[in-house]
Amino acid sequence: MDLTINGRTVSATPAGDVTLLDFLRDTLALTGTKRVCDRGECGACTVLLDGAPTYSCLTLVNGCAGRAVETIEGLGTTEAPHALQRAFVAEDAAQCGFCTPGQLMAAAALLARNPDPSEQEVAHALSGNLCRCGTYPKIVRAVRRAAAGR
Repeated sequence: MDLTINGRTVSATPAGDVTLLDFLRDTLALTGTKRVCDRGECGACTVLLDGAPTYSCLTLVNGCAGRAVETIEGLGTTEAPHALQRAFVAEDAAQCGFCTPGQLMAAAALLARNPDPSEQEVAHALSGNLCRCGTYPKIVRAVRRAAAGR
């Protein structure tokens, strides 16, 4: 099976019960995608599958054949961080960091389809991503900052 991960074609023959999360972390060593609840309840494992936010802990990798996956490692680099990553730093929107990759990926999907979301639209788009530290106001401000290009 072939799939595209962060713009690169990957060929693999995973077992039928391997989740996308396990494949990313254990096979490809892309550990930015976090395992937290492993039940599709927290959103920490959110990646983009053909541009749509997807819980990788609930997605079998075999169902991703021929599709495009983007992880936090593909969003930006240390040298050239994505606008969302810069905004999260500027707004101090990350505390423990476990939810941050999933929050960023869900926010990237939102901005791709709506480049100027309201606070309510941001909150709705990120409602499947839980933050145990409670930084929701800062996360919303960071997404709005990135949208505004500040």
